[in-house]
Amino acid sequence: MDILRRLLNKIRSIDSKKRYYILALIGVIGIMAWAFITAGIITCNFNRAQLKGSENEQKVDALGLIITETKEGKKYFEIYGEKGNYSNEESLAVLHNVVGNFYKDNKVAMSFQSSKGSYNEDTGVITLYENTYIVLEDSTSLSTDKLTWSGSNNDTIADGHVVIKRGKEMQAVADKCIISAGYDKFKIIGKTQTKLFSDKEK
Repeated sequence: MDILRRLLNKIRSIDSKKRYYILALIGVIGIMAWAFITAGIITCNFNRAQLKGSENEQKVDALGLIITETKEGKKYFEIYGEKGNYSNEESLAVLHNVVGNFYKDNKVAMSFQSSKGSYNEDTGVITLYENTYIVLEDSTSLSTDKLTWSGSNNDTIADGHVVIKRGKEMQAVADKCIISAGYDKFKIIGKTQTKLFSDKEK
């Protein structure tokens, strides 16, 4: 306390212009210290480690990993994983407990959740594995073993134990399903079974 009191007395004895510069300097130092501490807190969940067998490859493990793509003001997708890791050698991010959206004209066209997903930075392909569930903007829902999205101009492929429901109007099961690039049409392939419900059955 004595040191602080002496420092304040010295600052008071300095002319106002110099006093302003000293206080400004103390403020800058305080802000830098705060930023350093905050950065340490934010990045404490990251673990960088050299992978065995490769001197150049690094792997980043993280809690709460978000990947999004926006070009020329248009958003194409956003994907969030509770846990994830990224390998720079494979340019591959693997995420667990995934949720996200695919966009059309900057509006959500398809939402999804999955227990596991990956994003390939080189190809731009998003793959969802295991317990994958999606909902289209017209309320059509679909569950599948695997979903592959390879760009907003390409069809999205659902593969394995596909179940499609559209409200109380229709239910279909299939080996495979192709969702159009506009997310407004789909085609079922392989061993399929479709049920259409009448007003009485609804």
